[in-house]
Amino acid sequence: MLELKIHTQISAIGRDCWNRLCGTDYPFLRYDFLHALEESASVSPKTGWQPLHLVVERQNQAIAVMPLYLKTHSYGEYVFDWSWADAYQRHGLDYYPKLVTAIPFTPAMGPRIGSNESTSTLLPVFLNAIEQLAQRFDASSWHSLFIDSDLRQSMAASNLTLRLGTQYHWFNEAFDSFEHFLEKFASRKRKNIRRERQKVADHQISLRRIEGADITPELLDTFYAFYQNTYLKRGRTGYLTPAFFQLLHQTMAEQLLLVIAEKDGQPVAGALSLKSSSTLYGRYWGCKDDYDSLHFETCYYQGIEYCIEQGLKRFDPGAQGEHKIQRGFQPIETWSGHWIRHPGFAEAIDKAMEQERAAMRDQINELTSWLPFRKD
Repeated sequence: MLELKIHTQISAIGRDCWNRLCGTDYPFLRYDFLHALEESASVSPKTGWQPLHLVVERQNQAIAVMPLYLKTHSYGEYVFDWSWADAYQRHGLDYYPKLVTAIPFTPAMGPRIGSNESTSTLLPVFLNAIEQLAQRFDASSWHSLFIDSDLRQSMAASNLTLRLGTQYHWFNEAFDSFEHFLEKFASRKRKNIRRERQKVADHQISLRRIEGADITPELLDTFYAFYQNTYLKRGRTGYLTPAFFQLLHQTMAEQLLLVIAEKDGQPVAGALSLKSSSTLYGRYWGCKDDYDSLHFETCYYQGIEYCIEQGLKRFDPGAQGEHKIQRGFQPIETWSGHWIRHPGFAEAIDKAMEQERAAMRDQINELTSWLPFRKD
């Protein structure tokens, strides 16, 4: 007999229980990451993210967990459903609130259920709970974002709507240096990369890669000022609070990589990444002043060099950005799954996503042809 419980704070579930089921290698489903979001008030009802985390128990023993949030907007998700919300409004219906299983502000593919049980066995249990929660909160829908292949297959088997997107990832083909990687490029494209890197050197900017405990609280504060400055230039403020970054450093420093760019001995830009045993995840960037090509160097080329040095297999630099293709990042498929409560909208969205998937596959094929590699 399975029992399902709902918790409005991840701390009520606890680190030991959550990490026992989710592990700690994939950094974003780790308790410490999700708890830092809540503890720092980056995620809360006030920010439009009300936690409703689900726990499945058998004989009073937790066997599965899934992060879940009640959302009153679509910010911080990176799977854009604004047109769906507009369609609801035109028909006199409320799209918000909605239920979302995702890592807040983190468009990184990975597991969304922590368990040793099969996803196909657990999904019906979670779906039953989600339908009840949708009734309770009058939520329009449930969305699971940047899902792994197991959850995608189970959602397809449950006749949920699947949505295809794309990102740009770098893959390590046993390169022994950055120059070895550049040997894959056509000559002109290779020269463009070298020219960009030389521009940073011409600005007399040096780069440092700092890991784990070597990252000081003071460096994080400096980085946070850069992070906020980048948002302020667009008339906004960053989603994340200073306490979030400090909590990450206190609880999971071994999975942090900070790249700091310095000019005349003073930091001028920085990029903070997280890592697993196989993948580097570029996540946060900011700068004090704008320098030609510094973003590419700090966020992309330093990450590629780090992956080569450490033997990591993949570099996920974050969402969007077709400019990454010319720098050797390959278009890949990303997936999300959707349950729509309203039968008419469920049918309409499903048909629209079928057409969108076909168009997206054509787009991925086109984008792949833009890669800068030699045509040997």
